[in-house]
Amino acid sequence: MSPDSEVPGSVRSAAEVNEQIRSLWLRARGTLSTQEREEYELLVVEWAAAIREAVVEAA
Repeated sequence: MSPDSEVPGSVRSAAEVNEQIRSLWLRARGTLSTQEREEYELLVVEWAAAIREAVVEAA
């Protein structure tokens, strides 16, 4: 998911995305394949968007 395609309010919570990131690392046992690295990068972008959304809501 590119940051440009995000719709405000449509992101999962940072906690949900963080849990998926942790799960990915556990499944990969600390070494990500090319496909897993791509998934990880998308998850990090989604996590950052969720954090930004939380900050905006708190403000």
